[in-house]
Amino acid sequence: MNKIFSLPVRVYYEDTDTGGVVYHSNYLNFMERARTEWLRALGFEQDELLREYGVIFAVSAVSVAFHKPARFNELLSVTVALDRRGAASLTLKQEVRRGDELLASGEVRVACLDAQRFVPVAIPARVADTVLATYGAAAAPARRA
Repeated sequence: MNKIFSLPVRVYYEDTDTGGVVYHSNYLNFMERARTEWLRALGFEQDELLREYGVIFAVSAVSVAFHKPARFNELLSVTVALDRRGAASLTLKQEVRRGDELLASGEVRVACLDAQRFVPVAIPARVADTVLATYGAAAAPARRA
């Protein structure tokens, strides 16, 4: 099952550089917002995960390709799709689009960390079960050979 979450994002003046286009690092901010809203749509608030399980999700790897510029006041769509799940991480494919035009694409790996020790820990079972129920086989934990 390939479910894609989408968040509309308006480009504000503060998002642009002197050339009037979205500054490159702001695409990462847009992607972060979409990941937060994706978790929320699955039924999880990050502050509640911290209180209930003592975990946080932190970006451990990111790769972004920039294809076309976005400009002030444009309405963009930022997507999140689960690519794979490990015992303590999620790898997500993300895109920023203006209509059908691909502006930026990325792969983001987030690690589930113990909030006190900042070491990887297993994704809480309730989160893992919800992701598995939503995404099927793509959410099954990756197995090592």
